Amino acid sequence: MASETELKFRVAPRKLSSVLRTGGLSGRRGDQSEQSLVSTYYDTTKHKLRRHGLTLRVRKIEGRYVQTVKAGGTDGVKRGEWEHEVSGARPDLNKTGHTPLRDLATRKLPRKLKPVFQTDIHRLAQARRVRKSQIELAVDRGRISAGHRSRPVAELELELKSGHVADLFRLARDLERKTGAELDLRSKSERGYLLVAGSGGGAQHAEPIALEDGLSPREAFRVIAHSTLHQVTANADPVREMDAEGVHQMRVGLRRLRAAISLFADILPRASTARIKAELKWLTSELAPAREIDVFLNESIRPITERDVPRRGARAIRKRFSRQRVAAFERARDAVMSAPYRRLLIDVIEWIGSGRPHGDDDRSIAAYAAALLDRRIRKARKEGKRLHDLDPMRRHKLRIKIKKIRYAVDFFESLYADRDRKELAALSDRLKQIQSALGSLNDFMAHRELATEAALTAPPAHRRAQAFASGVVVGQEREAADGLMKDATKELSRLRRLRAMPSARA
Repeated sequence: MASETELKFRVAPRKLSSVLRTGGLSGRRGDQSEQSLVSTYYDTTKHKLRRHGLTLRVRKIEGRYVQTVKAGGTDGVKRGEWEHEVSGARPDLNKTGHTPLRDLATRKLPRKLKPVFQTDIHRLAQARRVRKSQIELAVDRGRISAGHRSRPVAELELELKSGHVADLFRLARDLERKTGAELDLRSKSERGYLLVAGSGGGAQHAEPIALEDGLSPREAFRVIAHSTLHQVTANADPVREMDAEGVHQMRVGLRRLRAAISLFADILPRASTARIKAELKWLTSELAPAREIDVFLNESIRPITERDVPRRGARAIRKRFSRQRVAAFERARDAVMSAPYRRLLIDVIEWIGSGRPHGDDDRSIAAYAAALLDRRIRKARKEGKRLHDLDPMRRHKLRIKIKKIRYAVDFFESLYADRDRKELAALSDRLKQIQSALGSLNDFMAHRELATEAALTAPPAHRRAQAFASGVVVGQEREAADGLMKDATKELSRLRRLRAMPSARA
């Protein structure tokens, strides 16, 4: 097996073509090569290989055929790679005996494999010497094709051939500073599968997380953190297009990453973690107004236009918050187009894969997950008994605790046997109901402030009508609040510690 350590970037086409020519980047330039690479990716009709985190391709290089099996690593930078020369364009599964594909290579698999998509790439590569490390810069241009669908490819890869990962990131930061390069965690194979599904351009939801029993807590955290960061970066384009669902999904990715940091806080290095948390908090705060005003406008303002509310007041308040919504989405877009955002991505991906654990921990992730879930559920249930006595701020903090438990269930689900998934699903559903009820109560507090501020600052011509409309918004939400509090109290009382235990086969 070869271990592939690489970073992939999106660079504006006008700058991409000059990257290899410029001497302004770190390191001394070495030999340059040029290749035409035509690769065909194979899988079953139901994409069995992809579901197991594997890719299988056969690449034609100057008349030769090279078969490659790839498996994702734990931190998004390193990947396992197994290459063998084969006699033709079809895969040869006899040469996969020392790869993770061997566990899936049944006698029927060769017949089930078929071409799924193809990449046709023109690659210009150059060797760079950065301190004592050898790094390859590769500019790729071409297309990914799946049937009648196709998408262009224009990207830059940095691959560490020898030396230290720190030098790879040193060159990456130099590249970002001088060309505006943006880290892109999507591989060509992932983009190919999205193309096959016909969903390459919209908001991207979280992918399932698969943890192996034998991982240490630190290794499991790397898998989880990389998956959550992937959700963040996959929604950059929708946020730039001011798509509401894209903003929501990027925020979900950020919340999941910040939840993972909290859940694993006892094993993470404190100093570097504090710095990363501050950067993530900045991005979260830049996106928050867009989501909050979008929800307020759609769920609170628009419905009152259908009620017995003066038309002038309803129209005025809707127009006001529609303008605020546009400004908030522009703020989110500008954040994701900024240099701080690009630097954040590099900082986080480096932090995920580096740093020693805080303290010694020889537990498996199965044991760690069981103890973590048990402790968190017990504390949330105890605090939930006093829900009616909690002020809005403490109630908000309880909601965040519930959300973290729900994310933890999602993170650790693969560690549980199939027979226990029903109990996990029931717990997740209960947590979701509690989170939804408490979230709506928290939204009502924010909406009350927005509506009150709108009424107090309305222009004189619309002040009375807008104040009436604002009062309707506050009144209908106050009416709903009692029911939400009852729902949250009931579900919290039903919250139970898990009987099922994650397996520990390591």
